Amino acid sequence: MLNYVVDPQLVIPLVPAGTELDFENGETFLSVVGFLFLDTRLLGLPIPLHHDFEEVNLRFYVRRKSADTWRRGVVFIRELVPRPAIALIARAFYGENYVAVPMKHDIDHVGASLKVEYSWRRRRKWESLKMTATGEAQSVVEGSHAEFITEHYWGYTALRSGCSEYRVEHPRWKIWNATSFELNADVATLYGAPFAETLSERPHSAFIADGSPIKVDTREVLPSRRASGL
Repeated sequence: MLNYVVDPQLVIPLVPAGTELDFENGETFLSVVGFLFLDTRLLGLPIPLHHDFEEVNLRFYVRRKSADTWRRGVVFIRELVPRPAIALIARAFYGENYVAVPMKHDIDHVGASLKVEYSWRRRRKWESLKMTATGEAQSVVEGSHAEFITEHYWGYTALRSGCSEYRVEHPRWKIWNATSFELNADVATLYGAPFAETLSERPHSAFIADGSPIKVDTREVLPSRRASGL
């Protein structure tokens, strides 16, 4: 998880109707996140040859008022996966902007040393997200920056008719703070020129999460209404 402070005006046009930007200490964050999915199932059933795969996504953070509580969630700008069938299913079931490209990963955890790399190929060139860390994973402190980044349990997608919402369930993760990190990509063509400046700056934070079982509920289409982004 590579996390950048972003000008809120850059992402306000992408805020789904009925949600608003979620701030931490007055700042808006944009994250590049790499995942390795294992034993993936759709509606409880495995998809042959598609149950283990990488994903790299660009996301930002929103919230939506539901009754007397706030549902804190994420909006995905673009998600990379290695197989066209995965992208097709994800677009059909969740309406997300999935793109299929060749991908690979390297996770090396020996003793107190951890190295993680996710790579993808575009235009015959490999790009990558890399991090290293040392020591033991630490519990996420309540009220911390790491909690803000990792504890958003809802996904929101903008629709022509309004917005869709789905819940993501997982236990609280532990994390390693990265000792080194690198995003090696042509960001302007990958995510769009408006994000190039932000993603070329030094990130606010970088860490690796230990991961866990995850359950993603079926999405629900919400009534059309718009909340203020600021």
